[in-house]
Amino acid sequence: MSPARIIFTALLPFAAGYFMSYLLRAVNAVVAPDLVRDAGLSPAQLGLLTAAYLGAFALFQLPLGVLLDRYGPRKVQAGLLSVAALGCVGFALAPDFGGLFAARAVIGLGFSAGLMASYKSSATWVPIERRSLANTGIMSLGALGVLVATEPTEYLVGQIGWRSTFLVFAGVIMLAALLILVLAPRRDTIGEPAPFATQFAQLTAIMKRPLFWRVAPLLGLTSGVQIGIQTLWAGPWYRDVMGFSREEVARHLLWMALSFMIGILSVGVIADRLGRRGIGPMPVMLGFNVIYFIAQALIVFRVDGLMVPAWLAVAAFGQVAVLAFPWFAAHIGKDLAGRANATINFAMFVAAFTAQYAVGLVIGLFPNTATGYDPRGYSWAIGILLVLQLLAFVWYLAASPRREFRP
Repeated sequence: MSPARIIFTALLPFAAGYFMSYLLRAVNAVVAPDLVRDAGLSPAQLGLLTAAYLGAFALFQLPLGVLLDRYGPRKVQAGLLSVAALGCVGFALAPDFGGLFAARAVIGLGFSAGLMASYKSSATWVPIERRSLANTGIMSLGALGVLVATEPTEYLVGQIGWRSTFLVFAGVIMLAALLILVLAPRRDTIGEPAPFATQFAQLTAIMKRPLFWRVAPLLGLTSGVQIGIQTLWAGPWYRDVMGFSREEVARHLLWMALSFMIGILSVGVIADRLGRRGIGPMPVMLGFNVIYFIAQALIVFRVDGLMVPAWLAVAAFGQVAVLAFPWFAAHIGKDLAGRANATINFAMFVAAFTAQYAVGLVIGLFPNTATGYDPRGYSWAIGILLVLQLLAFVWYLAASPRREFRP
């Protein structure tokens, strides 16, 4: 296929699905006050409800890799997006916490192929020398989904209410599914797939390797914590720690989304240029990890004048683990690259689910304030997560051969 046809048929339709995936992942940071008011949710329930998306997303990552290899991204992504649309309808109609939780989990299941289907299509159609650029472009469209989940969604909720907003989302998701069915290449698998039993055995073998247990805690925790706090708890934090109004909260979430988009593109460019000088992706990732940890520490200790910039840094550099995906896949082997990525994605979203729920549990240990939650709860919760990330960072360094850090 020509480059233009690859972009408009094999990349953009899947990127549209990933855009909606990130929008729905982050939307609760804006509608949280409405959910708390209408369903009477505690902090722990709010965290568990929002994390239901991440839990279902994580649990489906391992079979997802097998399905993508066997049936191709077009059929799998279109089918799952239809499931996500049904979840949005269920969320809009849910009368209580149980219904909201189940619907949110269905939404997460439906979006579980958002990035992996995009990467699968990219791996099938994009020349290897342009694949990093294609994948970075897809991720930047996901960042646009985070942007739409801030002030634009706040405006829409103000006009028609949160329930009707989710019905609108359901319609847009179905349009994305239709776009994929109509435009995406029908021949999107290469060769004969291995039997299911063999594919799952290969997944298990990857997760038994010492390399997986060396990198998965660091990649999972750093990325998972950023997902868990930015897509829910950053909004309430701005309200309760900074004293911002709802409109100000949405605006600062918008700045974080912009920071995320700029950061992920910048990290890719920097890693590419350093790679030409012989510096591998892992040292680059570790350097950005240090900045990310410092930013979290500024938030934990509530350093005046630096907290808002720190949140921007968390958004910009929280997903630098993306640099490790091709590195890990190369060590596992080209034939298992898709399933290797699925194992790391699984670790990330297990950590994200745990972090999002755990923050709510810790916040719930402190008495509510007149405006919301006690600022001390946020500091303790994020502080505990930071300690775990630092331990994973030390574990990776201690277990890594020195040659990984040499130019």
